[in-house]
Amino acid sequence: MTVLTPEQRKQVAARLNFYRELGISDLYRQPVSETGAENGPEHGASAVSHLGNHPVLRDPAAELAAIRADIGDCRLCRLHKGRTNLVFGTGNPQAELMFIGEGPGADEDAQGLPFVGRAGQLLNNMIAAMGLRREDVYIANIVKCRPPQNRTPEKDECDTCIPFLMRQICAIQPKAIVALGATAAKNLLGIHDTMAVLRSRSYDFTPSGYTGDPIKLFVTFHPAYLLRDPRQKKETWKDLQQVMQFLGLQLPDKAAAPEA
Repeated sequence: MTVLTPEQRKQVAARLNFYRELGISDLYRQPVSETGAENGPEHGASAVSHLGNHPVLRDPAAELAAIRADIGDCRLCRLHKGRTNLVFGTGNPQAELMFIGEGPGADEDAQGLPFVGRAGQLLNNMIAAMGLRREDVYIANIVKCRPPQNRTPEKDECDTCIPFLMRQICAIQPKAIVALGATAAKNLLGIHDTMAVLRSRSYDFTPSGYTGDPIKLFVTFHPAYLLRDPRQKKETWKDLQQVMQFLGLQLPDKAAAPEA
């Protein structure tokens, strides 16, 4: 039996508390092979094969690199004036699942990576609750530079930046997108409505220039909002389970729960 260190026990307790806030009463694990390694989309090459079954005729990583090169030291809108780093996106270039937020915050601006602050830690937990790892998915934002004082990006700023995001989506060709928060949802869908309405269904989404099958788009709360109102974590978990069902990921149930 593995003996956990005090720090590991603290981390496990924090993760279990997070699951309780989501309303998950039964935990589950992937089957274990004879070698002792867990089988499932969250481990090694099997995760890549499960979340990256695109034909090998394209090179999404090279396409993303070309888009980043095209952006360069972008100065197309006012947001560049206050940035430290442009935040392009991160993750698996062949991901079947993509998360899109609003824009970088202070931590993201400092590191040049999306969702690395407190909201990013919560997003990591959300991804883990789905049985995935952060490196299995792709994460980006509507705008790539931090708005002053973390304000909501304005329409002209979103309109200027979103064509680059559309190119990223076309390069990755995910099967599903999760729009995190109203700003992301409204800019992707062109629908101005409440979160209650936006979350009530999934959408067939086709970005400009995309020639593949429509991408299924889901809407849920932004992790930063969940930090302010943890009561919505259970609703978020309902949204994520819809995504899991669409992607064929294992849903937690009593039959799959580990023995006590």
